[in-house]
Amino acid sequence: MRRMAFLIDTHCHLDAPEFGDEAPLVRARAREKGIGLCVIPAVARFNFSVVRELAHRQQDAYALGIHPLCTNEAQDGDLDALDHELALRVSNDPHLVAVGEIGLDYFVDNLDDDKQERIFHIQLQLARRHDLPVIVHVRRSVDKVLKHLRQVGGGKPWHGIAHAFNGSLQQADACIALGLKLGFGGALTFDRALQVRRLATELPLDSIVMETDSPDIQPHWLYRTQAQRAAGEAQGRNEPGELRRIADVLAGLRGISPDELTAATTQNALAALPKLAALVGLQENTGHPA
Repeated sequence: MRRMAFLIDTHCHLDAPEFGDEAPLVRARAREKGIGLCVIPAVARFNFSVVRELAHRQQDAYALGIHPLCTNEAQDGDLDALDHELALRVSNDPHLVAVGEIGLDYFVDNLDDDKQERIFHIQLQLARRHDLPVIVHVRRSVDKVLKHLRQVGGGKPWHGIAHAFNGSLQQADACIALGLKLGFGGALTFDRALQVRRLATELPLDSIVMETDSPDIQPHWLYRTQAQRAAGEAQGRNEPGELRRIADVLAGLRGISPDELTAATTQNALAALPKLAALVGLQENTGHPA
């Protein structure tokens, strides 16, 4: 693998049922398009081992955590299991790069907000205890997420990523000030996504990382409206291989070359998730193609 000549998909759920047995083919297609590494975050205790085994099999990275949408069902024992897994693997598994996907979600109505905040706070404490970055879910919750990061961080910066960022410029600046990079993906390909496109265009280039959140957050060329779906058109399935085209859109918006964007966002991903550097070296040593 040629250093900096590849993209990193910093957030993709390759273990999702939408991929099923096709995950190896999906990953191979992405590799052919220059997606050198994928980060596969867990969402709950039940898939801790799934994402770990998938990352090892594909020479990718993974993160362990409890997603806010899974907090209603989570038990205290799940947090104990997370602590145990992190303690067991943090020092001897180069594929484990972060605590994630964790965070808060105030878009979904049926969540126990007090419980999701408590679970998020404890997971931040675990990230500090095990010296790992965080991959945080910030849907309609940036200010609350920032509050907990400040409380747990105690004035010290974080490593990590604010996933699928769609906040204000002021919130973006606050995340960056705490040390986070901001994840952008398929949403920026829609002409009507004015806020996301403005942020992705105007924020400092060294604050941005690329992601697909596949199979979700389809770029515009895969998205079908409700009317189109009712007429029988299938919703396109997002996958890591789409990241190249998404990145090309962002490069065009910023008025820079795709190569410049690739090099910068890959460097940013390595800064956000420092353990990725060891995986780059591992792939270089094994001759695994980018």
